[in-house]
Amino acid sequence: MIGRWLGSRTNRVQRTSPLAAVLMPPSAGVLACRALDPVNEPVRHAEFAVTDTMGRPVVSGGADPFGSFMTTVPAGEYRLAVSAEGYTPYRATTQVAENSLASLGDVTLQVARPAELPGPGDWEIESAHSSIGFTARHIGLARIHGQFKSFAGVIRITEPVEHSAMHVVIDAASIDTNMRMRDDHLRSADFLDVAKFPTLEFYSDRFVHKGGNRWAVTGALSLHGVTRTVTLDTEYLGLGNGMEGEVRAACRATTELHRDDFTVSWQTMLARGIAVVGPSIKVDLDVQVVRKG
Repeated sequence: MIGRWLGSRTNRVQRTSPLAAVLMPPSAGVLACRALDPVNEPVRHAEFAVTDTMGRPVVSGGADPFGSFMTTVPAGEYRLAVSAEGYTPYRATTQVAENSLASLGDVTLQVARPAELPGPGDWEIESAHSSIGFTARHIGLARIHGQFKSFAGVIRITEPVEHSAMHVVIDAASIDTNMRMRDDHLRSADFLDVAKFPTLEFYSDRFVHKGGNRWAVTGALSLHGVTRTVTLDTEYLGLGNGMEGEVRAACRATTELHRDDFTVSWQTMLARGIAVVGPSIKVDLDVQVVRKG
């Protein structure tokens, strides 16, 4: 009877083990971790990256609603990096044994010190170290990557920063997708119609802090003779010094444009039933600014 009871107890333990529901490949183990903030609440937007001892990526992913991450990896030594917006990254090294659970337990992420903001004054976009790129679907299949090669802009930083303003002018004819025939078509009346609308312009006087290094910059984009409100999802990267000691500030930003909002409908192609470009275009910006004067 005692033997049967012990056997039954062992089965119950095995059934409730964290590994009971994990299909374990041969020579593999499980790596687990949970990310918490300083008041022990789960960091639900945490990102996890596992690399080997040579720094090569093995697996990555986001946290579940409880801030947890679990993955199956071949037995061996690994490095785990945990990152989240607004927090200082956490890094650890651990050994994963065959057919076992290697848990780092609860990891507390410390709130990161906000990056220093640029001082008040006029800051000019430095085009040699900035880019305005875009991605669009071609006939619903492959993605086309392109950029505008010529642009200029200035940001007037105020105190507080939320009252700042920016103005950017883009040369429409400078569009470049690395294919001359396609670029000529993009400049034609079918698309940008650069002869009639030689520039794209963006003006904003609404900077909203979203927490950490995240900002929303909302303004008016004029394209193809139409003006629409656009919000740039912006990540501020901080301050640095250039080769001549000048102070620079940098940021990354993304937004999505719907071409029909700007009456860019490729009339010639659509008349033949060919949807050359998808309905939306993703825009990616990498910007460095330097103080004028």
